[in-house]
Amino acid sequence: MTDLKSLFGLEDKVALITGGAQGMGRMIAAGMLAAGARVYITSRKPDVCRSSAQELSALGPCSGIAADLGTPEAVVALANEIKARETRLHILVNNAGRTWGAPLETFPDKGWPSVMSVNVQGPFTLVRELLGTLKAAATHEDPARVINIGSLAGLRAEPLSAYSYAASKAAIHHLSRVLANDLAPSHITVNSIVPGYFPTQMTAHIRGADAELTKLLERVPLRRLGEPDDIAGACVFLASRAGRYLTAAELVIDGGIAGCK
Repeated sequence: MTDLKSLFGLEDKVALITGGAQGMGRMIAAGMLAAGARVYITSRKPDVCRSSAQELSALGPCSGIAADLGTPEAVVALANEIKARETRLHILVNNAGRTWGAPLETFPDKGWPSVMSVNVQGPFTLVRELLGTLKAAATHEDPARVINIGSLAGLRAEPLSAYSYAASKAAIHHLSRVLANDLAPSHITVNSIVPGYFPTQMTAHIRGADAELTKLLERVPLRRLGEPDDIAGACVFLASRAGRYLTAAELVIDGGIAGCK
């Protein structure tokens, strides 16, 4: 039996976490740094990226790369920047996301292309462009890992009026399964994390109203929002030796909303 530090440690691993400067991405970055990884984070805001990387560096080596992943060209540019710095990439976390909310009657056509581009096409393009560095890090005993951040809204119908977002997250769940099948022979695992409600910018409008927050927590069997350790622990598990035999899996971190109903 491997000792627990070795089982869950990420020493000598290199990780890229898109959108890692804020919100859930920053929670994941902090967890991977604490587990021993060397981490790259991105943000479309250069100042936020720089300050977050500096703060996270207290936990371990962290570098920020400013990147607005709203176009395929920008995603390719990010991949090229990583390849210029690293010959091997052990962990890729596709966390950067975009949403759009509006009532069905007024939901605009422009609420679709940017959301689908960032949430679905972007992760695919990044996997494609970084495939060589992922393969270089992968072995039969210790695969390289791709972790795609989905959403409870892509698993079941949630009362969000975020139609393109929900569709994009359902798409990334299935894309993860397709990629897992294709990349298994190359010793690369692909899994999805399916978070419920966490204290991020996307839930700020709910958390800002006591009545809305109470209503939400009544739907959560564990009666609380997700916390940083919940999402970080799940990602560290999938990225460590403890998670090396999982691929095409969906790890639901939602306090029981989906499974207990």
